[in-house]
Amino acid sequence: MRFATIALVAGMFGASCAGVGRPQVQNAPRPPGASMWVEPTDIASRDLYNGPWGAANAPDPKDVYELVELKHTGVNLGMTVKDSKGREWSVKQPFPGNLDSEAPVEVVVSRLLSAIGYHQPPVYHLPAFTLKDDLGRRVETGGRFRLKTEQLKEIGMWDWADNPFVGTKEYQGLIVLLTMFNSTDLKNSNNSLYEHRDGDLVEQWYVARDVGSAFGDTHFMAPRKNHVESFEQMPFVLGVTNGFVDFAYKGWYKNLLKERITPEEVAWASNLLGRLSDQQMHDAFRAAHYEPEIANRFIAKLREKIQQGRSLPLAAARN
Repeated sequence: MRFATIALVAGMFGASCAGVGRPQVQNAPRPPGASMWVEPTDIASRDLYNGPWGAANAPDPKDVYELVELKHTGVNLGMTVKDSKGREWSVKQPFPGNLDSEAPVEVVVSRLLSAIGYHQPPVYHLPAFTLKDDLGRRVETGGRFRLKTEQLKEIGMWDWADNPFVGTKEYQGLIVLLTMFNSTDLKNSNNSLYEHRDGDLVEQWYVARDVGSAFGDTHFMAPRKNHVESFEQMPFVLGVTNGFVDFAYKGWYKNLLKERITPEEVAWASNLLGRLSDQQMHDAFRAAHYEPEIANRFIAKLREKIQQGRSLPLAAARN
């Protein structure tokens, strides 16, 4: 029975990873107006507490949210709700008693990525909220609130192995950053292609959207997430072989990393993230309601990884 269970779980994981192969050498043609990253010119002034969509788009913790529907897919609890302004929100919640919650992690990672130029949808965190449904009103465990807005329409998903940005610095850098965060769920269905409207300007945004499976370890089976002890113990880079970086990543998505990321690309991404101040990083964790002591430990480990990534080209040259 035990071996049958392991085989079943392995089969489920294998199916979930279908289509996430080694990226193509030739990337697809880039559609007009398509982007994954925009070079930030004002990093020092970026607000990581309210995020790129600002306080005006945040959920009101005092509002009453009406249930639209419960979530029917995925491994996390969740629902769609509507606030008193008529805005719809996708809510991701932790299972009761589960400390490995993706919800706060997703907010932090989204804040960090958006602050350094990667497109992100409007996401926020509430520790609790009031829900109204057929049974009446009650206080629910909070979580990640993602706003559905007319400015940002999801039109599909994009493939890690076949997209217009394969091989570019922003694509390679995104993989490096998600590896630095110990992201373990890099399947294609977690990537969203959005149509972004800003007045008459219409753009296509390539977004790594569901980024909550991180900040733990990257073990092959049952990786931890939102677990500071595991995050502290997990190495980032093991070395360089034949000009490519060897990462400590142990998860299902090694094909994205194996023999294809250079020390210079790791340094580029590390320098980009390293431009954020400690206060900005603390604001990102504060937005997700982390205890300051835990936030300090996550930030210290991130700084350690950033420093390793920055020094990698020199270390590789010496060897």
